[in-house]
Amino acid sequence: MLLAALPDVFHLLPIIGWWLLGDGSFAVVRAYAIAVPGQEPFIPPLIALWSHHLHCVLHSAVVAGAVTLLVGAIRQALWVPLLGWWLHIVIDVFTHSADYYPSPVLYPITQRGFDGIAWNTPWFVVLNYVLLCAVGGWLWRLRRGARSG
Repeated sequence: MLLAALPDVFHLLPIIGWWLLGDGSFAVVRAYAIAVPGQEPFIPPLIALWSHHLHCVLHSAVVAGAVTLLVGAIRQALWVPLLGWWLHIVIDVFTHSADYYPSPVLYPITQRGFDGIAWNTPWFVVLNYVLLCAVGGWLWRLRRGARSG
């Protein structure tokens, strides 16, 4: 689960560093973390650049592929926690539109992203939670049935 969340958290490190070691504030970190496109708070250009490229690196199938191959060669097997990172990339590719932080899946070849459905589109949010509840209910019933059987 940690590697699944990593792409959306790690790119905040330059901004958190600016807050802790510079002139930034927690309010700016928070505002940046929940901002929608075009409403991000002011971040110094160098900090914004670092954050942007970390975001691109951690949402790139090219980078994830290279890391997966390297770790696989070292371990002589697939390191299963990397699947969380891959799952994050795949989900983001289809749940971020060109207007809402498209995932640069082919970075560093290109920074362009796939134009999917923005995850915050109201009908999509409802569908997402309905499906999550349905799967959760199904898993609960399976577990409950396994206990009684």
